[in-house]
Amino acid sequence: MEQAFFKHIENKLSAKINSITSVSGGDISSAFRIITSDQSFFLKTNTVLNALNMFQTEAEALKTIANTNTISTPKVIDCSKFENISFLLMEFIESKSPSSKDFKTLGKQLAQLHQNTNPYFGLEQDNFIGSLKQSNKPTNSWNLFYVNERLFPQLQLAIQNQLLIESECPSKEQMLNKLEPIFQNIKPSLLHGDLWNGNILISENGSPYLIDPAIYYGDREVDMAMTKLFGGFSNSFYDAYYTIHPITENSAIKTEIYQLYYLLVHLNLFGRSYYNAVITILKKYF
Repeated sequence: MEQAFFKHIENKLSAKINSITSVSGGDISSAFRIITSDQSFFLKTNTVLNALNMFQTEAEALKTIANTNTISTPKVIDCSKFENISFLLMEFIESKSPSSKDFKTLGKQLAQLHQNTNPYFGLEQDNFIGSLKQSNKPTNSWNLFYVNERLFPQLQLAIQNQLLIESECPSKEQMLNKLEPIFQNIKPSLLHGDLWNGNILISENGSPYLIDPAIYYGDREVDMAMTKLFGGFSNSFYDAYYTIHPITENSAIKTEIYQLYYLLVHLNLFGRSYYNAVITILKKYF
């Protein structure tokens, strides 16, 4: 990192930086913990062409979630660009391993987040899932939204990347016809959009924080499906959540169909190790 860049960050903070430490921040961007005389900050940087747009949509999503007053997100300090370096500067959350009680609080607060609704599915602006573009074209039908804005684009990208062949992929019409009877009576809920256990933090005082969101309004069970894909959430989390939003008819089927989107994303981001999981679901339902 250039010295001039961190001088720029000091100016943004109006404070002298005492230390800079590289930390785990995901597979897409570089991440740092910055310590001043009285506070810690989390800094994400990236030099790819669309990085600023990626960070701007992340910052906006964090603020959107925070504004619901249901569950916390790190406070955004600044999101901008210095020369070729795009960056997102936030407060640093001192975190701990979640207890059963912490997971119960998380389940309750996520359920409250999902009570925030909207007249349509989608969002006014597109965003990203990982480094992949995520289209959020507002749609009145959940079936149309999920097929057109989620499954179909990822299937097409997988074909383009030579990770799937066309004969392995259902058409839009096939997906719409199969999913129509399953996607009934669904209301738009504000979703985190990428809710695996790496995107939650439990602060030292036990408050849950959500990070790295890919928000839009959709079926609340999308978030729940993602929590079950890679594990890491305790029974107390699900008990607290389902006390507010009981398990619905077709929930098990929807869980696999929603996990298909995330498995396709992982296939396109990380390669063929996710091929078998994708094909299993495609063959089962389409």
